[in-house]
Amino acid sequence: MTTILRLPADPADVTVPALLHRNAADHPDLPALSWHADQAPRWTTLTWAQVRTRVLRLAAALAGLGVHRADKVLMMMPDIPEHWLCDLALVHLGAVPVSVYNTASPDQIRHIARHSGAEIALLDGPEEAARWEAVLADTGSRVSRLFTVRPGTPFPRIAHLERTGGDVAAVEAAWRAARATDLLTVVYTSGTTGDPKGVAITHRAVLANALALDGATDLPDHVAHVCYLPFAHIAERMLGIYLPLFRAGHVYLCPDPAQLGAVLRDVHPVQFFGVPRIWEKLAAAVRTALEQAPRNRREAVAAAGAVAVRYQEQAERGEQPGEELAAAYRAAREEVLAPVLALGGLDRVEHASSASAPLPPSVREFWAGFGIRIMDAWGLTETMGVATTNRPGAFRAGSVGRATDGIEVKLAADGEILVRGAFVTSGYVRADGGLDPVADADAWFATGDVGRLDDDGFLWLTDRKKELIITSQGKNVSPALVENALKAHPLIGQAMAHGDGRPYLVALLVLDAEAASAWAAARHIAGSPAELAAHPQVAAEVAAAVRTANATLNRSEQVKKYLLLHREWSPESGELTPSLKLVRRVLVRRYAEELDALYADGRSPRSRPRA
Repeated sequence: MTTILRLPADPADVTVPALLHRNAADHPDLPALSWHADQAPRWTTLTWAQVRTRVLRLAAALAGLGVHRADKVLMMMPDIPEHWLCDLALVHLGAVPVSVYNTASPDQIRHIARHSGAEIALLDGPEEAARWEAVLADTGSRVSRLFTVRPGTPFPRIAHLERTGGDVAAVEAAWRAARATDLLTVVYTSGTTGDPKGVAITHRAVLANALALDGATDLPDHVAHVCYLPFAHIAERMLGIYLPLFRAGHVYLCPDPAQLGAVLRDVHPVQFFGVPRIWEKLAAAVRTALEQAPRNRREAVAAAGAVAVRYQEQAERGEQPGEELAAAYRAAREEVLAPVLALGGLDRVEHASSASAPLPPSVREFWAGFGIRIMDAWGLTETMGVATTNRPGAFRAGSVGRATDGIEVKLAADGEILVRGAFVTSGYVRADGGLDPVADADAWFATGDVGRLDDDGFLWLTDRKKELIITSQGKNVSPALVENALKAHPLIGQAMAHGDGRPYLVALLVLDAEAASAWAAARHIAGSPAELAAHPQVAAEVAAAVRTANATLNRSEQVKKYLLLHREWSPESGELTPSLKLVRRVLVRRYAEELDALYADGRSPRSRPRA
C-alpha cells in the first residue's frame, strides 16, 4: 500500500535528514531504535524525538573534528546504535558514511581507505582497531584518526566524542542545505576483478526505491524491522536505515546474527527479510523442535501443513480459495501452526521476503506449510537493492517477480537483464571523486545476470553472466579473486571456486604437472601426476597453500573444502575457452558429483586422482 505518512517535500526532493525531522515532529514519542542493554531493562529504546537529539549532538561533535560536506568517513562496526546514529549524523553534515564489512581482509580495507580518500574511521573495538593500525601507517591512505565504541584501544571513544558538544545550529543549517541529488553513501561491492567498486547512492535514488517498495508491500506504517545484516550491504541499508526513516518504523538491532532467534522471539515482527541461508537455518530449528515433540503433535502439524500448502498453491495460481478451504486454513493456522511459529517469533509475519541468492524450493515449500509465503526479489547494489519482486496478488514461485514502480526491465539479445529507472545508480565513484557511468546512452544498465521474462512480466533468473558468486548468506564473492589467491602457490596450476547459493565456498584445484614434478624431485618423491596428487606430502603442501590463500581473503571468500585433481583443463576438453578462461558451466556439470560431495560430507579436504 502507499504510505499515509506526510512527506516533507515533493518525493523527488526529499532527503534522509528531512525524513528524520518529519518523524521527530509528527511522531516524537513513537519508538525508533532499540537494542539489547547490558543491564535491565533488556531493551533500550530511543523515540524519534530522542534519535533526532542524539543525531544532532553527534553531528555537531563530528563537525568539530573537521568533518565537512562531501567528506567520506569509514565505519566498521556491527549493527549497534553507534553505527546507526553516526551514519545519520554524518548525513546531516552532508558528509558521506561508508560502512566496511567487519569480515573485510586487510587488502580490502586498504583499498577502500585509499580509494575513498577518507581521513577518519569509526570502529567498534580492539579487534577492529588492530586491523586498521596498518592503514594509519599506509602512505597511500589519508586515514589519520580512529575512534572506537568499546574501550581497550589507545584511540578516543565515540561516547566521549558525543559529550564534547558543538554547534547544533550549524548542523541544522547543513542538513537543510542538502539536496536530493547529493551523495548519501557509497556502498563498495565486489567486482569481477576483485577490487570492490564504490556504488554511488543518492538521497533521490533511495527515496524512489522506498516509494517503489512501499507500493509493492502491504505493510502498515511504523512497522518493526529486525536488523541483522551488515550495514555495508545495500539490503540492510535500505531495510534497516532508509525504509524505517521513510515509514517512521521501529528498528531492533541485532549485532550478532547468532542472536537472531532470540531477537525474533522478543519482537514477533510483522515483516521479515531473510537471505536464503537464514530461512534454511530457521527451518532447521523448527524441524529439530518438531522431532522432539510428541507424535500426536507432529501429526497435527503435518495435517495442518497440508491444508496450508493447498491454500497457498491456490493463492499463487491467482485463484480465490473456497470458503471451506479458507476456513480450514484459518483453523489450521490459528490452532496448530501459529503456536509452533510463536516459539520462533514468526507467528505474526505477514510479509516474508528473500533475495541475494535463489531460495531452494524445498525451503519455500517448508514455510508454505506454515502459511508463510516467501516473496523472492531481485536486484543489485546498483539498483538500491530491489528492482523486481513478488508481491501479494502477483506471485510466481521460482520467479523473482515483476519490476517495481519506477523500473523498466528488458532482455538483451543474449538474455542479459537490462534495467533503467529512477533508482539505478548514477555511477561508480572514482578515487578522484568523479563518477564512471554504469548505463549506456539510453540509460540502460547491463546487470550481468541472465534471465527470461514470461508473458505476464515475471522475471526468471537463469544464469549469472558476470560470474560473481552469491552465497546463500547473500555475500557477493569474486571467483577470480579467490582463484588467483589459490594459484599463488606454484603447485596449484588451475582453480575454480564454487558456492553460488551455498553456505560456503569450495574449490576444484588442479596440480601443476611441471611444478609438481620439480617440487617432488627436490624431495626425492617419484610418481606420475596422479600419484603425486595423492601423495601425503603433496597433499600437506596444498593444504598449507589453501590456508595461506584464505589468510588473504575475508571470511565469505575463504575456501572451506577442496578437491585436488591431476588432469589439467584445456580448450580441447571444453573446460577452457580459446583464451584459456574457465568455462564454469562445463566444469560444474562435469564435476557435479564431486562438488556436491564436498558439501554433503564432513570429511577433511582431500586429494583425488581423477582423470
